[in-house]
Amino acid sequence: MASPLAKALRFIPPGTHLVIGGTLVLGAASYIQIAVAGHALSSDARAAVSELWSLVMTLSLGLFFPVEQELTRVVAAREVRGEGVLPVLRRATWLTVVVLAVLCGALALAARPLADHLFAGDLGLVWAFGAALVGMAAVYLVRGMLAGLGLFDAYGWSLGLDGLLRIVLSLGLVLAGVHQALAYGLVLGAGPLLAMLLTLRPALRRSRPGPPMPWGELLEHMGLMAGSSVLAQLVVNAPVLVIGLLDTNSDLTFAVLTAGVLCRVPLFVFGSLQPTLMTGLSAAATAGDRPGFQRMLLRTCAVIAALGVAGGVPSVLLGRWLTHTFMNSPDVLRSLDYFWFAAGTMAYMLALVLGQALAAMGLHRLQLLGWTVGTAVLVAVSFVPASAATRAELGWFAGSTATAAVLLLLVRRPVLPEAEPPARQLPPDAAHPIRQETHRSL
Repeated sequence: MASPLAKALRFIPPGTHLVIGGTLVLGAASYIQIAVAGHALSSDARAAVSELWSLVMTLSLGLFFPVEQELTRVVAAREVRGEGVLPVLRRATWLTVVVLAVLCGALALAARPLADHLFAGDLGLVWAFGAALVGMAAVYLVRGMLAGLGLFDAYGWSLGLDGLLRIVLSLGLVLAGVHQALAYGLVLGAGPLLAMLLTLRPALRRSRPGPPMPWGELLEHMGLMAGSSVLAQLVVNAPVLVIGLLDTNSDLTFAVLTAGVLCRVPLFVFGSLQPTLMTGLSAAATAGDRPGFQRMLLRTCAVIAALGVAGGVPSVLLGRWLTHTFMNSPDVLRSLDYFWFAAGTMAYMLALVLGQALAAMGLHRLQLLGWTVGTAVLVAVSFVPASAATRAELGWFAGSTATAAVLLLLVRRPVLPEAEPPARQLPPDAAHPIRQETHRSL
């Protein structure tokens, strides 16, 4: 008789096993990178790398992950119609290059102020920032093609190689006795860039010539998605950025980073489960099945609540010991600090799912509205009279909670569209990306 685990695995779409495995490796790489930096770098250097890590996650996920999502959608639709996808790859490549050129130009113009205010005067970390954006943009571009083409094995390998390379490079630096912040900052760009090169061939091999692609086909929802994604990443990475702007205590900056990352373990776990949960939600929305949609959304929220409690309680009780022992974090935070991070994580996961529910119904503007309100609340709380740590923690919690509350009100109001005729529907595995944005927050 098959075990419960074996039965559950039969319901996972083909290729998802490697995606989940790759996600686990990539998530573990984040913790190992931070732990290695905590032991190898001085107090000021690790604080600067913490700021770099938060900025890279905010901009790269905010701007380039929507490219991956829309690229996946468009490529999958063309595959179903039997059309070649090479024109899509060309358009997406040009778009990525233009965005990178604008970002790198802005970094060059603002290099010295950025270095002085965020990177302890280390100009090299500004260039590491640019290199990381290039690597992340390239790997998201290729992953969008792989997912749209249904090459989920290669997609999973891309995730796993990215994480493995970051782990190997970070450990290699510390074993070689390297103690410069720039070297550890460059790992953020080297890992994804090498992973992209190692998995590029399958995407190119399947990219056949096809009918021309108008820009509107790719950009239809991308601006709204990018706005929501940037704000979502700003909220999740705000504690470290707020500390960096409000307080010059480098020990506090690194402590806030490690506490936040530890308390986001449930977010990482949920990300590996999200493909199957979100595929059902999107399929119900496409079919106009309101009762099914509501049941799936309630079940997803129940999973979030369980993960939040399972991860939050140990984080509050053992967080100080865990971050100090494994990440060499300074012991400057208390259990209450970890509570606010854990509670904010649960609210943030709810906000992500509710936002995806609106996106599944084609209501991207409402999703952006929710994140805009949450970001405004976060900024407002960051200015209340209190210590820098309190403002950072409460801003994270209040911003995430406000976003979830607004999105909950919005998701209850819309009526799902009428189901499309069967001939126009795409198979769920082709119409929706194999994964969504949650697990990338790490």
